[in-house]
Amino acid sequence: MRYTGLAIAFVSSICFAFSGPMAKYLIAAGMVPLEAVWVRMAGAGVLMIAVLAVLKPSALRIPRSRLPFFAMYAIIAVAGVQSLYFAAITRLPVGVALLLEFMAPVMVVVWVRFVRKIRLARAAYVGAVTAVVGLAIVVEAWSGLRLDALGLLLGLLAGACCAGYFLMSDSFGADVDPLGLIAWGMTGAAVVLAPFAQPWNIPWRVFTVTATPDGAVTLPVLGAFLWMVLVATMIAYILGVNAVRRLSAAVGATVASLEVIAGAVVAWVLVGEALGPFQIFGGLIVLSGALLAQTATFTRQPEATAALAEPVRTG
Repeated sequence: MRYTGLAIAFVSSICFAFSGPMAKYLIAAGMVPLEAVWVRMAGAGVLMIAVLAVLKPSALRIPRSRLPFFAMYAIIAVAGVQSLYFAAITRLPVGVALLLEFMAPVMVVVWVRFVRKIRLARAAYVGAVTAVVGLAIVVEAWSGLRLDALGLLLGLLAGACCAGYFLMSDSFGADVDPLGLIAWGMTGAAVVLAPFAQPWNIPWRVFTVTATPDGAVTLPVLGAFLWMVLVATMIAYILGVNAVRRLSAAVGATVASLEVIAGAVVAWVLVGEALGPFQIFGGLIVLSGALLAQTATFTRQPEATAALAEPVRTG
């Protein structure tokens, strides 16, 4: 059972890693980042609702008392993470944007300690400091932030929303089906983002052409979109939920962090984005620090474990 869960979590992280590179094809064809986010959320949300309506209609029932939670989940955990991340990858390499998003576990440690006032193991703080040092190396802070400053801010904000996703997970109960929450969360995010993405103005003709981001492999935009919806969203989320049910929260989160490495590899193969030596070295330090911090949080404090339940990625 454990090894099966590890395999599922590993495949889930690889599936999520395709979201950024596939989005670049939509953007290269003429969409702006918010439009790419909207078609992803709307496509995946509608498809998941349709599938669940046939196979598991009970998952779509929302208790009235949970409506505010579902709304916040859609706004922060889905719309916020996705829109800010997609905006970040237009100004940063995919690997760097993922690293910034995966500062979320460190942000959770800070929130749990200073807002919830839960004492944590020393390893949690060591991990947080280690991750910040690694981030400084990634952005080459000594050279005056050579990476795009706005892109860095967007990536960190995506990480903050991702941290909000983890923290809201402690509200899960037996009355909420995770699959239904994901389906409604995606659909709700599409509704929330509609006034900003303005889907009525989306250049739908892009789905009939091919695109070649700078230095990338040429692909049909429709193919990239379908892969992003089916593999990088639906399958990735479903596998992630099943993996977390089979594994402990700590192990599930650790394996999910492989998305950073997988995303960098996919971006290198498909869109020709190669990380420099400082980004690779700093990225390994960021991952080590984040994993140390979140593992300490999970294993030391039962309250923190509840706060970080179901760490499925929103890449």
